[in-house]
Amino acid sequence: MSVKVYGIKKATLKMAMEIAKDNYPHEFAALMRARDGLIIELLFIPGTIGGERSASIPFYMAPVDFSIVGVLHSHPSPNYHPSKADLALFDRYGSVHIIVAYPYNMDSWMAFDRLGNTVDLKVL
Repeated sequence: MSVKVYGIKKATLKMAMEIAKDNYPHEFAALMRARDGLIIELLFIPGTIGGERSASIPFYMAPVDFSIVGVLHSHPSPNYHPSKADLALFDRYGSVHIIVAYPYNMDSWMAFDRLGNTVDLKVL
């Protein structure tokens, strides 16, 4: 059963942008936790690796937690559209995913469903 996600806390999205800036030119990735349909925090899994072309999360280290709704990761370019690898991840894990893109501001991100279709998330 997947949770219907309608929004993300502004502070959570801002934190993601700052982490992306700190990791640039490497990607970073984190899991997203939601409560009552609102993404409220990022979960950083031990052993996650960020590189110039990808980020890898060791999902076997993730907790069994039904409040985890998907993955947020960064792209070190202005392109926030998902790659083939992103789409494969979306289809396997979670119901909503966010990609934040360079220059990592409140206008350089997009949310997607598990099939790669864009999702309108409110920033609250």
